[in-house]
Amino acid sequence: MTRIDDTFARLKAEGKKAFVAYIMGGDPDQATSLAVMKGLPGAGVDIIELGMPFTDPMADGPTIQAAGQRALEGGMKLDKVLAMVRAFREADKTTPIVLMGYYNPIYSRGVARFLHEAVAAGIDGLIVVDLPPEEDDELCIPAQKAGINFIRLATPTTDDKRLPKVLQNTSGFVYYVSITGITGAAAAQAADVAPEVARIKRSTDLPVIVGFGITTPEAAKAIASVADGCVVGSAIVKDIGAGVPVPEVLARVKALSDGAHSA
Repeated sequence: MTRIDDTFARLKAEGKKAFVAYIMGGDPDQATSLAVMKGLPGAGVDIIELGMPFTDPMADGPTIQAAGQRALEGGMKLDKVLAMVRAFREADKTTPIVLMGYYNPIYSRGVARFLHEAVAAGIDGLIVVDLPPEEDDELCIPAQKAGINFIRLATPTTDDKRLPKVLQNTSGFVYYVSITGITGAAAAQAADVAPEVARIKRSTDLPVIVGFGITTPEAAKAIASVADGCVVGSAIVKDIGAGVPVPEVLARVKALSDGAHSA
């Protein structure tokens, strides 16, 4: 049982849906980013997705691309992302942390070294958007052997033929991308999402969490009501990028988490 498994078991026992928040590591700087991260559990966040900044973020829209650029320009790299996690774990041993990003920084570091350091830092899961299931031997299988959940994305174009391949080595939860395209590009619609979540759940016992296109407490509630929870990223990152003070960012997160938890 990982922290992610424990969290979903607790939420299920409480009759609650999960609220997952994404922030970019090091945006706009390491100190501010860590301050936001440390405040997320108190703002109702059940699982933290921490972005690894990368120069070519193909799945991300302008808001998260800009966040990654700000982080990189501030000198953020994988070493410092892991340092953020270690600093967070000094006071919080229970909130799951999922690293989200692309394979290149991990490959450059070396998979064995990266996994050793990730486990030591307190990472619970990985979402690596540019590694398809055909490459599971590359990182997915070693990560699971190291005790880290490997979370796969399913999308509106993941048909019934492809879905079993996507699910075969997935653990922790399934991340359903509610729209076709990049992050922050359109609004998620519960009526469109509900049948897709139901279709995925017919093929797996894992929780299905929905992300992309959720920007308001009302939308968080609507999407969480048809899934096991929701992810909000761009709406939070946009506030950070606009220089909104950390307490106000966290107040916005609290409103979003209240929406999801009321589903």
